[in-house]
Amino acid sequence: MNSPISTRQQDAVLVIEVNRPDKLNALNAQTLDALKAAFEQAAGDDTVRVVVLTGAGPKAFVAGADISEMADLSPAQARDFSLRGQKMMRAMETMPKPVIGMINGFALGGGLELAMACHIRVAADTAKLGQPEINLGLIPGFGGTQRLLRLAGRAATLELCLLGAPISAARALELGIVNRVVAADQLESETFAIAAQLAASAPLALRGMLDAINIGGECAIEEGLQFESSQFGLMFSTEDMREGTQAFLQRRKPTFSGK
Repeated sequence: MNSPISTRQQDAVLVIEVNRPDKLNALNAQTLDALKAAFEQAAGDDTVRVVVLTGAGPKAFVAGADISEMADLSPAQARDFSLRGQKMMRAMETMPKPVIGMINGFALGGGLELAMACHIRVAADTAKLGQPEINLGLIPGFGGTQRLLRLAGRAATLELCLLGAPISAARALELGIVNRVVAADQLESETFAIAAQLAASAPLALRGMLDAINIGGECAIEEGLQFESSQFGLMFSTEDMREGTQAFLQRRKPTFSGK
């Protein structure tokens, strides 16, 4: 059986592509499992510093969950499918390395949920995003209600989930759902420029920031501040911190080793 994803590595940047263009890259159980395995492998691979996630073909990032696989699930099976998707996206969201979502087309339902679990989202100006589950008599099941609430706030979350209509990339930018919107023919170059900048940054500092932001988003501010201080202090044990500060003082570009 062909893999539902493909991977390729360019220097320190790993590209993971959902590769089901005939299904608009819809997420079925096999795809969720393959993505989870790919992110877990990338997390432990020292040659990978940044991951770019995208979808194959000209139409879709990921158009949603695979309705043909979902339609006949029992309530218990549906709950398990939801948990499967949530675990996959949580594994990506808690990655110790930055994940950039390169949104090249439709990001609907499970596709928007997948995009929102990325750390940075760059969208083509032609992309459409939304949570249309209401039109199927469903609710989002891969974390959409929770991540959208944290990114865009209550009013926007209620609008997108209750009405189910897709929005433009420009509107998604206004709501804080994506970080940048670029011309479709510049999407790859703009995304890889960000990836290259991150790949040249200090990996341990990137990990410390990702951890601090993830922890801080889920706890009281006092706990978040304490965790930030511990991570800040930990950076002073790294060779990268010495390299970064010396490079600044010597007015040169730093070279970070990840140690």
